Amino acid sequence: MGRGKRGLLAAAVTVVCAVTVLAVPGTAFASAPAGPADPTPAPSASATPAPAVTPAPVPDAELEKVRARLDGLYHDAAVATDAYNAAEEKTRKQSVQLARLEKRTDTARRKLAELKDQAGAAARAQYRDSGMPPMARFLLSDNPERFADGAGTLLNGARATKKLIAETDRVERELKRDTDDAAARWKKLERDRKDKAAARKTVQARIKDAEKLESRLEKKEKERLAELERQAARKAQTAWLDTGVLKKKADTAGATATATSAAARAVAFATAQLGKPYVWGAEGPDSFDCSGLTSQAWADAGTPIPRTSQEQWRQLSHVDVTEMRPGDLIIYFADATHVGMYVGDGKIIHAPRPGRTVTVAGAGTMPILGVVRPDA
Repeated sequence: MGRGKRGLLAAAVTVVCAVTVLAVPGTAFASAPAGPADPTPAPSASATPAPAVTPAPVPDAELEKVRARLDGLYHDAAVATDAYNAAEEKTRKQSVQLARLEKRTDTARRKLAELKDQAGAAARAQYRDSGMPPMARFLLSDNPERFADGAGTLLNGARATKKLIAETDRVERELKRDTDDAAARWKKLERDRKDKAAARKTVQARIKDAEKLESRLEKKEKERLAELERQAARKAQTAWLDTGVLKKKADTAGATATATSAAARAVAFATAQLGKPYVWGAEGPDSFDCSGLTSQAWADAGTPIPRTSQEQWRQLSHVDVTEMRPGDLIIYFADATHVGMYVGDGKIIHAPRPGRTVTVAGAGTMPILGVVRPDA
């Protein structure tokens, strides 16, 4: 039952109580004793406050619906967060590439200016001696030695001119290519920024909806809701363990179940973040979202991995769940929108959702899509 319905019920009960009191004879309107008029009205039975009515508790079935709705809202927020993180990563890469292109185009422009200066100097040199081009002087020479010298000079000059023209053409083509590339990347950067803004708006809206829904609950209802969440997590973890996955893991993994030195460093980093708040789009050092935590943990271990859980699932090596070892990443939900780091003994460290902190949880408390290994 919603809060509004409980309020209506309480109001209805209050009205019923008041009507009952008014119906009792000789109470509400009894005459006062004869005597001087008293400006102070006599107290009546109707002034007696009605007994407080305790609202009926919300049934667990209704709270389960609330929990399902919250899960849906936070999942939508996680989807939008992954989209935001992906757009953020793209804008970062585009910005770096644009900076490189700008540096290259500046260098090309300076080089082109130098080549044009050289071409102008060569053209001026051709007419320096009485305005006669080198070819004319060469053909009119009647001195054999000067003829030979002129032939060599002319040949060298032709080669230099040809090289100068070719180099100028090459630099001009390179400059045009880089300029066109930069223009295309600017357009893509703008698209990525718009995608990021749209994703941010969606995240904020879903989180606001979830917070509004939770704010309608009384304190005791919130406590019961939290207990229902814990019960659901324990049930899911028990069902996962009952599949014998850890026993299969022990039977098949053998020595591979031991974490590598890099994986151990990643686990140590994740462990050090316990208790820090979840903030969507955050990658430390004071707060994290789910993939921000895993990507930073592996970066700290010297192995950069993709920023988002979806790209981690797409790009990293997949391993069977029975072969996972500490440091591996467990990807959750069919759309790969959540990730946690396996730390052994059937547990993960993850950043759950807004309003929560980095924590240890059962690896089977959410639907597992698969496992990836950053240092395969």
